[in-house]
Amino acid sequence: MIRALPILVLFAASNATTVQTETAAETEIRWLIQAVADSHCEFDRNGKRYSAATAAEHLELKYTRGKRYADSAEAFIERLATKSSWTGETYWMICDGGQVPAAQWLSMRLEELRAP
Repeated sequence: MIRALPILVLFAASNATTVQTETAAETEIRWLIQAVADSHCEFDRNGKRYSAATAAEHLELKYTRGKRYADSAEAFIERLATKSSWTGETYWMICDGGQVPAAQWLSMRLEELRAP
C-alpha cells in the first residue's frame, strides 16, 4: 500500500490538472451547446426538424469528434455548427415561428455571452 500511495497521489494530481485546464474557448463552446439545449427552438438538419435537446446532443457529438477544428467559439460555429458535413446543407434554428441560420443564432448567443 505504501508503494501505491505515491502513484495514487500522482494520478489524483494529474486528474485535477486536467479538470482545471478547460480553455476559455471550450467553456464558450459548451455554453453555446447548452444555449441550444435550453432554447426550446427546433433545429433543422438536412431538412428534418429536431428538438433543442437532440440538436445539442448532435452539436456535442460533432464537437467531441472535431475538437481539433474548433480552437475558438467562432471556429466551432464556422466549422462544426453551420452545416452538415455530409450534405453541406445549412443548419437552421426555428424559434417562435422564425427561422435563422444556426451560425447566425449561435453568433448572437456568443455576443450576448461576451457582452459586459
